[in-house]
Amino acid sequence: MTPLSESTFLLFGTGRRRSWIYRAGALWPLADQGHGFQWETVRESIDGGAARVELETRAGAQVVIHEDENGLWLDEGGAVRCLDDRPGGRWPGFEGHPHAGRLRQLHHEILVNLPCGAPLPNRLVYSKPWYRDSAMVAMVLEKTGNLGLIEDWVAGLREPFDRNNRGHRESDNLGQALYLISLVSDRGHPLVETILRTLPEHATDGHLTGLSDYAPHPVYQTKWLLFGLRALGLDDGDWRIPSQPDNYSALFWWDFRQQHVPGAGFDAASRVRYPYLGWAEDHFHGRPPPLDLLRMNAPLTWEAEASEADYSALAALDPGLEARRIALPHTWHAAEAFLYLHELESTFP
Repeated sequence: MTPLSESTFLLFGTGRRRSWIYRAGALWPLADQGHGFQWETVRESIDGGAARVELETRAGAQVVIHEDENGLWLDEGGAVRCLDDRPGGRWPGFEGHPHAGRLRQLHHEILVNLPCGAPLPNRLVYSKPWYRDSAMVAMVLEKTGNLGLIEDWVAGLREPFDRNNRGHRESDNLGQALYLISLVSDRGHPLVETILRTLPEHATDGHLTGLSDYAPHPVYQTKWLLFGLRALGLDDGDWRIPSQPDNYSALFWWDFRQQHVPGAGFDAASRVRYPYLGWAEDHFHGRPPPLDLLRMNAPLTWEAEASEADYSALAALDPGLEARRIALPHTWHAAEAFLYLHELESTFP
């Protein structure tokens, strides 16, 4: 499957570091495009799995831009400078894993989207975290020992809904917020009591109701609620997962797998625009990982034609991305791909 764009670039600046972008012979800080570095290049190599760019200039100089656990580095002909040595998180190498290179790159695409500890779907086109995406990102950070990067953000949560989809109070947010809290705190977090008081307003016949992504998804919403309550050791009472088709049910692949009524899956167009749906759905059903829903070049992940993304921010990076409404990379996509590939001990038969 051909991705929606051939644009190639690399984001740098994981964890607490300043964000930089490399593209087409230029490296600049995200917040100040006019103050960076530019080279006339005759050769360029971008290795997303190593967070590394190698250049050869017209003058024959060798330039390397490289990020690792210790910092972000610029090497111009052997003259090395550190652009940022603030904490960037833990960087497992996944040595011996059949998908080690992809895992490193997917992990990096998550770590570069945590400005001030707030997990953004894509820091170029989104300004606020989404609980749904953040919960999946947190699953990755837990596996890689990086929950500390978002601990302050979770500790500061006070609203039961992120209200990112046109202000809607999306019911799945309730369980996602509880789960996020469970990773770094306990039932004493001030948002927990607020969520428990809010639940009756969004309940029908023992399950959650309301909208998620502009549609009712009671199975998915209630699975998240039960998972969040149990993660905090809270009583799940009489909540029950309704027995009805819900295509979002297959997005919840790590628990409550038996509580699923088969129905229509995601169509091909949706899987391309929102590839996290395809990765999660295939994970749930035990299908081979959809490697065709990863780009061949950096970044690996994307989202397209999202209703709440501000694609105008891409104009300076690549006008083609703005025109086609494509954001690269995307953390929910990266998280779903990482979590599926990480559990595989061999390439899929």
